[in-house]
Amino acid sequence: MKQRVITAVVALAFFLPIIYFGGIAIELLAALLAGIGVFELFRMKGLAVLSFEGILAILGAVILVLPQERWFAFLPAGTDKSALFYLVVLLLLGIAVISKNTYTFDEAGFPVLASLYTGVGFERFLNARSATDGLVVLVFGLFVVWATDIGAYMAGRRFGQRKLWPDISPNKTIEGALGGIASAVVVAAIYLLAFPGQDYFGHGSLLMIVLTILFSIAGQFGDLVESAIKRHYGVKDSGNILPGHGGILDRFDSMLFVFPIMYLFGVF
Repeated sequence: MKQRVITAVVALAFFLPIIYFGGIAIELLAALLAGIGVFELFRMKGLAVLSFEGILAILGAVILVLPQERWFAFLPAGTDKSALFYLVVLLLLGIAVISKNTYTFDEAGFPVLASLYTGVGFERFLNARSATDGLVVLVFGLFVVWATDIGAYMAGRRFGQRKLWPDISPNKTIEGALGGIASAVVVAAIYLLAFPGQDYFGHGSLLMIVLTILFSIAGQFGDLVESAIKRHYGVKDSGNILPGHGGILDRFDSMLFVFPIMYLFGVF
């Protein structure tokens, strides 16, 4: 527990100023986190990230994350950076030819999905900060995720009896999940008193409360997805870059689902 607290304090001391100031720093941070996420997925699957497909997968994730106007201004007018990402996909498919079909279409699907999972997730995280009133929007999303995690943990320990999804995550309970949602709603309601929904999020505060329930559920589902991936590959943590907390995907799994859903519903 002491190690977890120390790691959390150090990470926040590094993380919060970057979130506050934004700009190039948060763009580079988001790209770095996406690249590490790809690395962790390759590591869990037992693949070498220092391989042609590993490097392409990281490159694909970074392309998805970084803003086009700053990092891909060399593209012809009217060309979207998605064209660059698709070039990465084509190169991955081309490995099947170079390898004389020892590298298959199915195998090429893994690096593509790894790039999309981490790349789009951290791109939406970055989009939230880049939006109008971006700091308010980004902090709201973070508060929903953190409140859900804390509320689920506390409610699960105090009231947890019925297992939520024992085949995937044996320690999670229905009571904990409901406690996480309730905690997120309370935190969101307080936050919206200071930053009214219609002024900062394009939705009324009541609708934002309803959406918070959805965001909290999405965050918990993202956590379960990461648990399913780890269980499939037979690993305890996605990595060990954060002592006491595991890897980047262990810490950002909920956010990789919450921010894309927030974007889908027009919160930013």
